[in-house]
Amino acid sequence: MDKPVLQDDQDSGFYAKHKKVYPREVHGLFASLRVIGVTVLLGFYYFVPWMYWNGKQAVLFDLPNRRFYIFDWTFWPQDFFYLAILLIIAAVALFFFTALAGRVWCGYACPQTAWTEVFLWIERKVEGSRNKQIKLDKAPLTRYKLSRKVLKHFIWISFSAWTGFTFVAYFTPVDQLASSIWNLTLGPWEWFWIVFYSFATYGNAGWMREQVCIYMCPYARFQSAMFDNNTLVISYDSVRGEPRGSRKKGIDPKSKNLGACVDCTLCVQVCPTGIDIRQGLQYQCIGCAACVDVCNEVMDKMGYSKNLVKYTTLNALDNIKTNVFRPRVVVYFVLLIALTSGLLYSMATRIPLELDVVRDRNALYRTTPLGYIENIYTLKIANKDLQDHTYVITMTAPFKSTFILRDKQVKVSANLTTNVSARIQADPVDIKAMSEKIEFQIVSINNPELNTTAKAVFLGPKPK
Repeated sequence: MDKPVLQDDQDSGFYAKHKKVYPREVHGLFASLRVIGVTVLLGFYYFVPWMYWNGKQAVLFDLPNRRFYIFDWTFWPQDFFYLAILLIIAAVALFFFTALAGRVWCGYACPQTAWTEVFLWIERKVEGSRNKQIKLDKAPLTRYKLSRKVLKHFIWISFSAWTGFTFVAYFTPVDQLASSIWNLTLGPWEWFWIVFYSFATYGNAGWMREQVCIYMCPYARFQSAMFDNNTLVISYDSVRGEPRGSRKKGIDPKSKNLGACVDCTLCVQVCPTGIDIRQGLQYQCIGCAACVDVCNEVMDKMGYSKNLVKYTTLNALDNIKTNVFRPRVVVYFVLLIALTSGLLYSMATRIPLELDVVRDRNALYRTTPLGYIENIYTLKIANKDLQDHTYVITMTAPFKSTFILRDKQVKVSANLTTNVSARIQADPVDIKAMSEKIEFQIVSINNPELNTTAKAVFLGPKPK
């Protein structure tokens, strides 16, 4: 006998059909904080490529030349470990803030949240409030509806294109990029990344929105591993709010055997992911606190005390003392401070100079016509500074030797590498071992504090 098919399965094909979420505009403390966060972060994103520092673009990741400029700092591929440490710090910071205050990153600083807020703002300016948007979408296609939709998507696409242009401006000098676009001489890779990033912004912030947070973002899935009963989350006080029901303003809810919740559903209408916070903690909640702001407005109008929906902990809801400084939070905090301090100290004391010594591997050593033992080296001097420098090269060895260079002083231009050939000769009588450690030093004439050393070995015959 065939298995019966449920009606719900026939209608939905086992999956609920996606319904567009129309978040209602909300005002309040947390909404203002979110606007400030979005303004600062996106303002930083769009403004930085236009900043100049000492005659150069302040922040530029020059991939073709493998140079990364951040104000006075120039990073080379050899400095990749700084990026690794930075990513570790970001991961630890995410763990720390999640264990402490839930999904505050998602609600206030995530790029998906930031750009979605901008797209929602544009949508409200063009199509009107939440109710007007719903009414417009349900209405038949008219000239007015078509004009509103075309205008909205035109602004969306234009803003997305500017976003893509800005993204590429971090990797191609912004003035060169703008000129190439204007003259239609832009390379294929620049075109690709402008179009790709523009399309991603338009699709994620304009169309997918909450679906990115709910279905695509892995953080929504593993965040529960970092939550506990002492983590700040947005919760509905069901003891105070239930049973819910509508009533007139000024009526004491106890007289009607009701809780503080008036069942206005505004907390659902303002939610960017379309959930009902009154159903308890849900992984779809991004912690934006829009429901807190709108519920407090309703409580004010009804004359009730605020914070029916609020930032709290599960322990606090159960009248158990909240423990903020629990072991894992302390461990995350100590790691975060240690890693950040180490990174800042390393970058502050970083010397923009590198010396690498490569010994000639074609022969262990050679004997000169005068009977001296000779080793040949290539000194690779990397000037990571933004200024040209002239360096003096010296060598120290534990045995009597002759250091031979074509030029004792070598000029290296800013952000370039120069190879210098060097030879060391020694009398076999003075060599006490088959392998002796030596050290090369380079010092800038312009700035003596700019100096570094590199160790190498001198190979010779077995002493008699």
